[in-house]
Amino acid sequence: MKLYHTPISTNSSRVWVALLEKNLDFELVEIHLDGDHLQPKFVAMNPFHRVPVLVDGDFTVFESLAILDYLEAKYPEPAMLPKDPKDLAVVKMVELVTVNELGSALYPLSSEKMGWGIPEPQAIVKAKEKVDSVLTFFEGLLDDRPFFGSNTLTYAECVAGTVVPLLSWVGVSIDGYPKIQAWCDRLMSRPSFQQTQFTEADLAAFASRRQNFLTQTEAK
Repeated sequence: MKLYHTPISTNSSRVWVALLEKNLDFELVEIHLDGDHLQPKFVAMNPFHRVPVLVDGDFTVFESLAILDYLEAKYPEPAMLPKDPKDLAVVKMVELVTVNELGSALYPLSSEKMGWGIPEPQAIVKAKEKVDSVLTFFEGLLDDRPFFGSNTLTYAECVAGTVVPLLSWVGVSIDGYPKIQAWCDRLMSRPSFQQTQFTEADLAAFASRRQNFLTQTEAK
């Protein structure tokens, strides 16, 4: 099994965490977004040029949430989706709210650090308002169990847990959300989350490669 990924991609990280938590044997293949994603071999696996891509034997799957569902169906132990309908709904809500709401808010907040430019001040204000709405929602979903809808780690953690801890990196505090803070602390104590955190060196390498790629593209 091979996971084609980029270290700074939260989409990649959620799959990477799931593979580690399921104790599966896999090989990491790093894709540099300075042209690797446009090479014929990679385009043959994903014509939309994005990571992650999982290759399992003769089967290829992309889109991170689709990969997670595939892993759960083919490798059901340990289970990472609850059986109870309400708990399952909680996990799925956390997944989708993270992708659709929190992810879009993170873009303007991280834009300058990622080398994408400085966003308009109003965009920052709106992004922080959306983050606050998401965190308030998540705070209300967490009950007396250690994870969303479960006593054991689920895909909610794989998805939201690779995004929420990044908020402090972009200057957004979670101090006002004690359940979320405790939840993050639990995740960061796990080897799977420690292993998949990107570093400042990863970020600098990405920014450098991206700039070189853009320069070469503009020169053509």
